[in-house]
Amino acid sequence: MTVRERLLTAATELIAERGWGAVSTRVLAERAGVGPGVVHYHFASLPALLAEAAVGALRTAVSGLRDVLASAATPRAGLDAVLAALDSPDGQELFTETFLAATRDDTIRAAVGEVLAEFRRGLAEWLAGFDVPDPERTAAVLAAAVDGLLLHRALDPGLSAAGVVPVLERVLR
Repeated sequence: MTVRERLLTAATELIAERGWGAVSTRVLAERAGVGPGVVHYHFASLPALLAEAAVGALRTAVSGLRDVLASAATPRAGLDAVLAALDSPDGQELFTETFLAATRDDTIRAAVGEVLAEFRRGLAEWLAGFDVPDPERTAAVLAAAVDGLLLHRALDPGLSAAGVVPVLERVLR
């Protein structure tokens, strides 16, 4: 793993563990096993590093959801699979922190918006394959529901796929 990759990995871990605002250059460098000056050698600033790490993790997660959808035989199976994948606590705090950071930073907001738009486009194409009416709007509502579930799980870890899928399935009808 390169130094840059170690820094990005350390950043995603620390954002999830401590929160965006509690990640310092010193703590990040220590986690990555490098000197603090190395952080600024590889990245223009600590906020730029945190943004790249968080948006990259979000992009990877969305890509994984597309793979999950591609293997689903029905819309219900797709909902089950996506929400089951989101039942895992991995990344929960990171995504919550990233969404919160996006409310305060235009660059992060734009990058997160691109990732979410990409997810909605893929979801709409997948829904169209099942003749779901108005797949673009349906995808927008389902994506917003998934985003909301991620945020709400920070407050209510009991909010699981088992309780949510039947409700969202009604949206697909």
